[in-house]
Amino acid sequence: MNELQAMATKGIRGKAVGKLLTSLQSLWGVLAIVLLWELWVNLSQLNTIVMPRPLDVVSDIASAPGVYFASTAQTLLLAVAGLTFGMIIGTALAILTWLSRILAGLLTPLGLIFASVPVVALIPVLARIFGYDIRTVLAIVVIISFFPAFVFTSAGLRALPPGSDDLFRVLGAPTIRRLLLLAIPAAVPEWAVALRLAAANSILAAMVAEFLMGTSGLGHLFHAARADLDMSRALGASAIATVISVVSFLAASGLEKKVRQHWS
Repeated sequence: MNELQAMATKGIRGKAVGKLLTSLQSLWGVLAIVLLWELWVNLSQLNTIVMPRPLDVVSDIASAPGVYFASTAQTLLLAVAGLTFGMIIGTALAILTWLSRILAGLLTPLGLIFASVPVVALIPVLARIFGYDIRTVLAIVVIISFFPAFVFTSAGLRALPPGSDDLFRVLGAPTIRRLLLLAIPAAVPEWAVALRLAAANSILAAMVAEFLMGTSGLGHLFHAARADLDMSRALGASAIATVISVVSFLAASGLEKKVRQHWS
């Protein structure tokens, strides 16, 4: 019995070590960049005001976890809320354009206009409407997340299996049944692509809006630290935002892969 437990423990440890080695192999590029960064700063003897070492950034995050946690929580909350509303609005408008050619002619150009206007130009206008607070940050994230959902869902709703729409029409299926049983299932994989693209951008959009608005969150933390010449904290805020964006992208990519496996 003891031998079986020892073998099971050894097997679990072997799997854990294997997963760790696989993770390190996939992150070798990031580790190489961090190592080169450390060597460059040490060899150049740069002042921390100009460029801190990676260890300085990690040390600052460890020394003030409360500051980073509060800012990260707010940015993440706004990003998730903005992503959710943006995906819902984009999906709903895409369905409306599928149902009506008139709405398609009206909404598609408006969506392109919103997507083409730089975020920096939208913030003053939105701030006049919503105020200089987190509502404007949320509105920016919604706009950034809306466009991928609108475009990809619209394309998916029209990418029907060959002959399927004609079959539904011949059988006399009403529009709502064609939408629910044919168009929406066909659009799900494209909707997953939109989620993958918008997930990472929602974090960065929230941080940029917070930076320009100067309210709170990781963007404000970066702005305040830069103004105080505290580059360790500024880069710490940037590093946390980058990590969250990458994790969001990977999670959405995993969901997209599962969706394609299920719908293929």
